[in-house]
Order: sequence, then C-alpha cells, then structure tokens
Amino acid sequence: MSEVLYRKYRSKSLDQIIGQDHITKILKNAIDKKRLSHAYLFTGPRGVGKTSIARILAHQINEIPYIDDQSNIDIIEIDAASNRRIDEIRDLKDKVNILPSQLRYKIYIIDEVHMLTKEAFNALLKTLEEPPAHVIFILATTEYYKLPETIISRTQRFNFRPIPESLIFDHLKDISKLEKMNIDDEALKIIANHGQASFRDSISLLDQFSSMSNKITAEDVISLLGVPTAEQINKLIDLLENPKSTYLDLSNEIRKMYEQGQNAKIIAKDLMEQLRQRLISNKLTLKKELVFDLLNDLLGVNSSLDSDDYLELILLKTIHPQEFVTQPDNQFPHDSRTLKSIKRQPKIEISEKQPRMTKLNQETWDRLLDELKKEHNTLYGILMMAKTQFVNNDIYLTFKFDFHQKRINDLKNKQIISQIIKKLTNQDFSLKTAVDKTLKLPEKDRDLNKINDLFGQAQVLNIE
Repeated sequence: MSEVLYRKYRSKSLDQIIGQDHITKILKNAIDKKRLSHAYLFTGPRGVGKTSIARILAHQINEIPYIDDQSNIDIIEIDAASNRRIDEIRDLKDKVNILPSQLRYKIYIIDEVHMLTKEAFNALLKTLEEPPAHVIFILATTEYYKLPETIISRTQRFNFRPIPESLIFDHLKDISKLEKMNIDDEALKIIANHGQASFRDSISLLDQFSSMSNKITAEDVISLLGVPTAEQINKLIDLLENPKSTYLDLSNEIRKMYEQGQNAKIIAKDLMEQLRQRLISNKLTLKKELVFDLLNDLLGVNSSLDSDDYLELILLKTIHPQEFVTQPDNQFPHDSRTLKSIKRQPKIEISEKQPRMTKLNQETWDRLLDELKKEHNTLYGILMMAKTQFVNNDIYLTFKFDFHQKRINDLKNKQIISQIIKKLTNQDFSLKTAVDKTLKLPEKDRDLNKINDLFGQAQVLNIE
C-alpha cells in the first residue's frame, strides 16, 4: 500500500513549515537561545499544522530527528477527545515527576485540549502551576475560547493562521511535480480553494487524483468533488435577482445541478462567496436585508440533514420572501429556520420531512444502549444525552454539544453502533446527527448520574 501524500510530504523540521512563519521564527529562536517555556498553547483552525509543529518542536527541543513512523517513550501524545476524564489527567499528574528515560525533556502533547472536563482542567492546572523542570506541555485546540483563563494564562499562546490559497496552490503544484502528476493549474486552483485553508485537506483531495494516468483537468476535479461552475453560480444569482423568475425556473435550475452531481453544501459555500464579493463591490440588486438573510440561511446548509431540499427551499424563499412564513425551529431536518408554508407554482413538490418515532424502533434503540453499556461506556453516555428520532431506516440524533456530535460521527464509533443495530435487527440503519444548543439534558430517570460520572457534571451543565 502506497503512503498517502499528506504523510509523505509532511514537514520534518520548523524550517520546512509553510504559512506559519510568525510562529516558527519565534520557536526556532527560543530553541537556539535555550529560552524554553514549560507550556505552549497552539490555537487555530483545523488542518493548519498545529499538531505537526507540536511534534516537530518536541523533537527539536530534544535535538533528535523527527521521523513519522518512530515514537519515543518521552514524547507522549494525548487525544483529549478520547481521554477527557479526570482519571487520565490524574495519571498524567502522577507520571510527570518521573524523569525522562531517554531524552532531556519529557514532552506531553495534548490535542483538542478544550474537550477536557472541568475536573480534568483543575488537575492539569495544578501541574502547570508547579511543573517539574524536565517536563514541557504543548496544548493544541481549535476552540481556545472554551479553555479556562487559568490554563491560558500559564502558557505561551501561538495563534495559527489559515493558510493563504496561493501558498496551498504552490505547495500542491510542487507535490504534483514530484509525483509526476499530469494536472492542470486550474484543477489545482479548484482543489486549493476547496481545501478551505487547510494543507491537510487540500493534499488529501489531491491524493484522490494521484492514480489517474490521463491529464487531470478542471472538469475532472469539478466532476469528482461535485463543484459547481462559476456560470452555474452566476445563473442562480441572476434568477434570484430577476423579479420575473418563477419558483419553477429556480427549482429546475437547482435540480439540474443536483442531477449533474453537484453537492448542495459546496453550492452553498460557492454561492455565499459570490454573494459576498458582489455585496462588497455593490453589484447586487437584491435588497441588502434579503442578502443577509440568505447568507445566514446558507450557513445552515452544511449542518442540515437534508441539504438538497434545504438549499432549494431557502433559495425559493428569497425570490418571493413575502409569500413565506418563517419561525424558529430546531427540529430535524433543518438546523436554522424551518419553512412552515410555501406558496408555489404547480409541478413543484416540496414537503417538510418530519421523522416519526415508532415503538419498535425505540425498543431497538433501548436494546442498543444496553449493549453499548457493557463494553463502550463513553458511547453509551453520549447517546444517553441524545434526542432520538426514527424514519424508516434512518436514525436522527440531536446533541446539545458539538463535541458529542463529533464523537458519534467518528467512523470507528459509527461502525460500533451500526454493527450492534445489525446484530439486533438484521438490517442496516443510517445515522444522521445535528446539534441543538437549546436541547434539554435528560432527566435523572434516564441515568443522568451515570452520565455525570462519565463526563463530569460541570462539563455537562456549563459548556455552551
């Protein structure tokens, strides 16, 4: 099996890091002058190099080469998303006093540190307040605002920036040459754009085309990624601005894009960007309040369970807004506004899908929870706090917290759940998830005490 491109071309030293010069320069100077901090905090969006630089820094501090497939007993990585309970941090607190076995410094890299419980943070804080001289902590997070100020104040914080698209393009071009890939610059630009300022995601997208022997064109990338063309996005905007446009015109256009394999979430992203550009340059005839409402609604497409229908509905609403009645609704299938009524031309069939719970499915779900409780306590605790709804072979789960949704969407966890359901029902189910910050937590008769034991009471009650 060939090595994936992201791992193959991962930086091995601070000098090789691209796009974070404001950080690597300071870190290199600190190493050269032996002025190291006992704790670093790396914050910023996903895929911009936080964990990679943490690993490189750990090796360069100890003056050893960084090799991907080699580990060292004195460089310890902890995924706070999986090890967020007080017991793991207490274990860390006990072991930090043990001298390094091989290296000068024992270094702890804690990824997604914001997911620790309040009790775990308190235990970590005590270690940060009085750290042994041989220990250095490197904390990484995409959501630093969830960290206690007491933790932040005891670290040197480095804010990672999104990678400029031009740098991603140049890097992709270098990799494609080294891999002898025959790919158009225009195709590389599309990949760089849809990598969303992340080297990791952009290189992973490029990797999908690495086995193609023919010349890779922009059309190939558009087809595989479900990317709409500029002409298609502009036509949608023209229809929105034209007062003579009908529901049928707009519905036919968006459905045509779906039939060509265009992805609703990517359409929404590109439409937002084009609307933003036109709004800034004052080239829109739509009323500004309508544009802002549309932009707000488009944000919800990415998290909608039925993104195709949701995108179509909010576009239809924009051409004749006075004919729509909207009200807040946090239930599936939408996560922002649910369109309650639509006056439309004939031939357009749009219906709001409302999942219905059945006794049989709920009984099956209760049996699933019993099975999970035996061997997968963490998954059991998360699912106990989810609101469940069932439609045919679809299971809809609503969570109060983002990190709960993230855990359930993890491929390994989905497989565990699906295997148990298959065992219980002899049929396959599709899991769909969403987040509703207003969701009420389960009552005590649903084993809330057990959940508190799993996650920490303060975490459950206080995180928003």
